[in-house]
Order: sequence, then structure tokens, then C-alpha cells
Amino acid sequence: MSFDFYLPTRILFGKGKLNELSRQNLPGKKALIVTSAGPSMKKYGYLARLEEQLDKANVEHVLFDKILPNPIVEHVMEGAALAKERGCDFVIGLGGGSSIDSAKAIAVMATNEGHYWDYIPGGSGKGQPVQSDPLPIVAITTTAGTGTEADPWTVITNGKEKIGFGYEKTFPTLSIVDPELMMTVPPHLTAYQGFDALFHSTEGYLNITANEMSDLFALKSISLLGKSLPAAVADGSNEAARADVALANTFAGIVEFTSGCISEHSIEHALSAFHPELPHGAGLIMISKAYYTFIAKSGTSDERMVKMAKALGKKDASDPMDFVEALHELQVQCGVDSLKMSDYGIKPEEFEDLATNALETMGGLFEVDPCKITHADIVQILRDSYR
Repeated sequence: MSFDFYLPTRILFGKGKLNELSRQNLPGKKALIVTSAGPSMKKYGYLARLEEQLDKANVEHVLFDKILPNPIVEHVMEGAALAKERGCDFVIGLGGGSSIDSAKAIAVMATNEGHYWDYIPGGSGKGQPVQSDPLPIVAITTTAGTGTEADPWTVITNGKEKIGFGYEKTFPTLSIVDPELMMTVPPHLTAYQGFDALFHSTEGYLNITANEMSDLFALKSISLLGKSLPAAVADGSNEAARADVALANTFAGIVEFTSGCISEHSIEHALSAFHPELPHGAGLIMISKAYYTFIAKSGTSDERMVKMAKALGKKDASDPMDFVEALHELQVQCGVDSLKMSDYGIKPEEFEDLATNALETMGGLFEVDPCKITHADIVQILRDSYR
């Protein structure tokens, strides 16, 4: 038994926790608020509530509201330039994973020279060490999908390279997980985000680096999602279901750092790098049955697949394919079992290039897979997933 557990983030979890922000020991006096280009943060009053809390705390604030669902490096550089120009001494990510991930990347570039891709270790990134500590980061999540409020990772797209990055200095110093802010997420996005959280946990549980601590959070996250994701999708005003899904997501974020993703995420990152309009969670759902069937048939993770099936609610599970069956049942319950790659312009003739991209940009995740997955295997998984 051996593990290294490190979580430097103070997490405030529960309904109404945003109202407590002004009473916290905030890490600076002037914040750059990083949020999405869409209207939801203003429409539902979340931005106004945040600004009110900052005003109560006598913290100045500057708004950067250009972040896309698949955040791009150009906005990272633009946000960092604004933070420098206006003298911001910390960054707040308000919204889903894209806004919080962007806040982390902006925090890095607000204190360092050059281009963000200079520090990216995969693809065409130069893999240079970050010289200066990033600005402190506060995360206020309004979705339950990425777990980024509880881990240091940030995923940014540069051209057709969608790559994760992070280290201990990109953990948020403070995260607010308030299920009240998630009540307005529409059903299809609730499902996409919930399955992203689920796959963070299942991948972390199958990862060869999995340990006692990551297993603890992974199985609880899987259990909470199996129990409550369908209810949250069916009725977004269900407070108990929203709280369960939010907690599962935060636990999945902890899994992300104590263990980590495997190649399912590499493959999907290629899909949404080539097709940015594809929601990340939807892409994961599309490939998940073929991907987990491949692992189930490899014979390398039988016991763990059975335990995941039981955590999802299939109490009589005894075979690794029982997890695939339980996964399909959950997708049916959430209304996402019929998603089609072709609806997003993905074509079979791209599969070879997608496989190459997955291996070249985030190839490190293949190294922690429980079984060997080759270029040809990726192509076959994509073919088996296509419709």
C-alpha cells in the first residue's frame, strides 16, 4: 500500500456557499474574473452575485468573458495580458470546466514570459519548466463535469492539439461547489458533464497508478452518479440529485490527481480538437462502450470492472462486461445512448489521423492504461463507435 495524497485546495461545498465568499481569506485585492462568452452567467445572476461578494470584501475586479466551451490558447494569452495590464493579483474562474481551466492557464501566463505552449509537454509544446509561480486561483463551479475545482489540471486547445497541463501550483487555493448554481444546467449538458465526471473516476480506477486513496474517491463517485445522475437529468430542480452529482464531480477531481485519466480521454481530446463544436462529455459517451468493451475483453481488469459495475448499481455483477451493460443502461436512463459522431461532422476517413493525434498529443495516458492500446486499436474503437 503506497500513495501520495496532496490537496492544497480549501473546498466550500453546499447550497448557498457562494454567499460566504466575502468572508473568506481571499488571496488578493484585485481579481480577474474569467468566465464564458455565453449569456448564462449574467442571465442567471451568478456573475452579479460574485461581483457583490467581491465588493463586500473590498476586492476590485476585472471581467474577461470570452471563454469558449473548448477553450483556446488565444484567449489564455489575451486574458493573461489583461491581468498584467490591470494589475490583477489573483484569478477567479466562474462557470464550468472551460472557464476554470482557462483561469488556471491565464494565472500561469500572467506571471511568466513567452507563449503558453512553451510550457506544454505534449504535441508541439516545448515542455519548458514554469519559471514563476502562477497567480492564486479561486474556482467557482457552476457545472458538475470536470472536477477541475479539486485538481490542478487545465485543458486548452491550440489548433488541432487539445492537451492537458498542470502541476501543484495550479491547484485552486479556494473552490466553491454550490449545487444551487447548477440548477439551471439543461438536461443534455447535465448528462454530458455527469458522464465526464464518471469517466474521470472509471479511468482513474483502471489506471495502473490507482491506489487506496484514489480508489476510495473513485468508487464513491461512480456510486453517486449511478444513483443520482438520471434524476438530475430528468429534473434539474431536484436538489438532492444535484448535490450528489456535484459531490461525485468533486470526488472525481480528486481522483484526477491521486490517480489520473487513461487513454479514453486522449482519444476524445483528438475528436474535439478536430471538431471543437463536439462537447467533451458527448464525445466520451460516443466512444465509451467500444472503449470499455476493449478493456473488458483484454482480461487485465476483470475484478475492477466488476467492482465498477456494482458501484453503478448492478449488484449481481460477476463479469467485466457487466460494467459495459451497466454503463449502457445509465446512458439510456439519461437519454444519451443514441449520440452520433456523424451529427458533428466526424467522418471515418479521419480515424487514422485522430488515432495519430491521440498518441502524439497525449500519449502519456496510454502508458498508464491497464492494457496495451495501439494505433490500430484506436482506429477500431472509433469504427466500432461510429454511426
